[in-house]
Amino acid sequence: MLEQGMMSFALLGAGWVLWLLVILSVGCIAVAIERSVYLVKDSTDRSGLQEAVNSFLKDGDRSKLTVKLNKLDGCESRVLAAGLELAPLGADAAEKAMAGTLTAEKMQMERGLPFLATVGSNAPFLGLFGTVLGIIRAFNDLALNSAEASDAVMAGISEALVATAVGLIVAIPAVVLYNVFIRWVKSRTSRTESLAQLVLARLEGEATAHG
Repeated sequence: MLEQGMMSFALLGAGWVLWLLVILSVGCIAVAIERSVYLVKDSTDRSGLQEAVNSFLKDGDRSKLTVKLNKLDGCESRVLAAGLELAPLGADAAEKAMAGTLTAEKMQMERGLPFLATVGSNAPFLGLFGTVLGIIRAFNDLALNSAEASDAVMAGISEALVATAVGLIVAIPAVVLYNVFIRWVKSRTSRTESLAQLVLARLEGEATAHG
């Protein structure tokens, strides 16, 4: 009974696998658009932020830097603002606040990217699975209609191989998009960490001077 059930499932062919791959490709496009819009809208004015940090490194005016950060948008400004908020409690508290905020920001920036990675790594296997189902169906048609054996097998196998091709077509852009977004996130987090270290160095210098 189990064997009959599995055979009935196999004889469904590769059609439903192709539809699944199409749905996954649409999902990848949606994630890519949503992430692009989010990362672009959440970007920080680099020149303005760098100027604000450089000014703080010279005069050490935390309130002035806080005001400038509040006028800026994006991950970098929020991380630095979180550290400055706890700066009166010491450089260690400021560092932990920045680290915690950066972790939360990174999680937000990476939202949806595991979907791209999952599709990129599994779409070829889905395509291969569809090909196997298509070949099983082709040989079953051959057994039922041996008079037109050649046409049945060739048509079935050609249809089945489409699933492998579609799987690769879906997987390759998904992997590329994942790598692009991960690189984008790493670049932004690295830049934030660099600025945070500069601010922390100034805060620690002030604490040492006053100590």
